[in-house]
Amino acid sequence: MSSSTVSQSRHRALIERLGLSTPIVQAPMAGTSTPALAAAVSNAGGLGSIGVAAMNADAARKAIHDTRTLTRKPFNVNVFCHAPATLDASRDAAWLAYLAPEFARFDAAPPTTLGEIYKTFAADDAMFAMLLEERPAVVSFHFGLPSQERIDALHAAGIVLFASATNLAEAKTIEAAGVDAIVAQGYEAGGHRGRFEDLGDRVPTDDEQLGTLALVRLIVTHTSVPVIAAGGIMDGAGIAAALALGAQAAQLGTAFVPCPESSADAAYRERLTGGAAPRTALIRAISGRPARGFVNRLYALEQAADRPDLPAYPVTYDAGKAINAAAKAKGNSDYAAQWAGQAAPLARAMPAADLVATLRTELRETFNTLRELSATY
Repeated sequence: MSSSTVSQSRHRALIERLGLSTPIVQAPMAGTSTPALAAAVSNAGGLGSIGVAAMNADAARKAIHDTRTLTRKPFNVNVFCHAPATLDASRDAAWLAYLAPEFARFDAAPPTTLGEIYKTFAADDAMFAMLLEERPAVVSFHFGLPSQERIDALHAAGIVLFASATNLAEAKTIEAAGVDAIVAQGYEAGGHRGRFEDLGDRVPTDDEQLGTLALVRLIVTHTSVPVIAAGGIMDGAGIAAALALGAQAAQLGTAFVPCPESSADAAYRERLTGGAAPRTALIRAISGRPARGFVNRLYALEQAADRPDLPAYPVTYDAGKAINAAAKAKGNSDYAAQWAGQAAPLARAMPAADLVATLRTELRETFNTLRELSATY
């Protein structure tokens, strides 16, 4: 076997292991991805994903079963591994008092208390047991890693494991844990930053804010684990760029939100594809951790100098979901979590299978263009 053949084989190791025909991963997107979306992407040759982080074990099992009724291909099940929330009654009450005028706008009252609305996988024994029983092809971790014992048990069950990294130190931790692939999440990405540690509200952060291209190249160069590029990738040219830097696949989230198979509501779809998409920002006031989405009223409230400290993640989300529900009941979407990456204006509305086919065609066309360009240099 020639050295070029060996190099090509290594570059495609993850794709071949999962039996994919195209190097595309649909991002999990808890609350927006669906079994129908995941199945459509997997059936089209990519890797579909479902996000079960906000579900209990029974609901997650049903989502897995629903996906399996629609595809026999591999798909990814994503869980969150954040540290359990520390409840603070006085801080939570101050945040609710701050939001009270917003609730009043919609003839509603804020909740009397806030709670940790879903468990971290790191402490969810029922979810862990369910995954061992169901054995999905892929399980992915966000916000860090579970215990080594859980990683080893999932591996022993024959499950391929992914984990998100936003810097090289996190990537090296993932590599040391024996995880099969690193999702290199650049600063451009929509949704929650996958940072292992969140230093909390009003605390200066040491986030390097690495963009996708720099992050992918760093991780490819300094680890031996297959890399999946994520953040700001919306078309075949973006996928080609990620592959050229050494990634074995590209993960796209915002690109799949307008697909009819997603659960995005009409207001979300309209903001994404109805013309010039509004700007994005990292918003902490929706959930308690920074997440990139379209700027909204909660973002404006977060920027106020006199606001109180935010509750912990995901306790803040309890309040965020409540004010969004009150507003939505009155036809207002100003408080919605409409996650989107920095390249959101490139979004296209089409069925998921058509999008995968379009991305594959664009990828091939980009490679052909690069071959032509290479002859001139």
